[in-house]
Amino acid sequence: MEKQAVMEKIRNLGMLAVIRGPSPELTIKMVNALVAGGVMGIEITYSTPNAEQVVTELDQIFGEKILLGIGTLTDPDQAKSAKAAGAKFLVSPVCEPGLVKAMVASGLANMAGALTPTEVLQAYKLGTDVVKIFPGTLGGPAYIKALKGPFPYISMMPTGGVSAANVAEWFAAGVVAVGAGSELCPPQLAKEGKFDEITRRASDFVKVVAAARLAAK
Repeated sequence: MEKQAVMEKIRNLGMLAVIRGPSPELTIKMVNALVAGGVMGIEITYSTPNAEQVVTELDQIFGEKILLGIGTLTDPDQAKSAKAAGAKFLVSPVCEPGLVKAMVASGLANMAGALTPTEVLQAYKLGTDVVKIFPGTLGGPAYIKALKGPFPYISMMPTGGVSAANVAEWFAAGVVAVGAGSELCPPQLAKEGKFDEITRRASDFVKVVAAARLAAK
């Protein structure tokens, strides 16, 4: 899938599930549960054991049925190895120039992390496609709205602090998508084998994201 198509898919989905799996096996079961609930944008973080192996296996299972990426990149070399594993997009919580340049050079859709206005502008100038506002919990939707004042042309996606209860506020503030982690798919639920609950949460999230995006148009 070409980079432009990936970016369009992210915008259309409006949400990426950010998964910090407790083990490779449970991570794959978590993704199955999310997909059953209608979540089709999946970010496997490097904090997941054997993350690249997990992505390769998920790519073999789902192919283009889902949009699959790798997150929590902290080393430039990970950009190449993540792409080789089958990732279609890359996400980092930081805006370290060498890392962002490697992510851009991969040719994949990419999102560099930033928080302050200076970091947001730096990430944009380095060529990132979407600035990941992290942690979103610190400023909330009001902070995104404030950033959009001087930077209306920069695409932003919050991760951290995103819940079904406040999704509408994020989209109203002008984000292109949201990253949902523990509120959507808590690792503890996977450890307890409560995959039906993950599917239920996924279904609820998909509905509120769709409604929020429609209202924000």
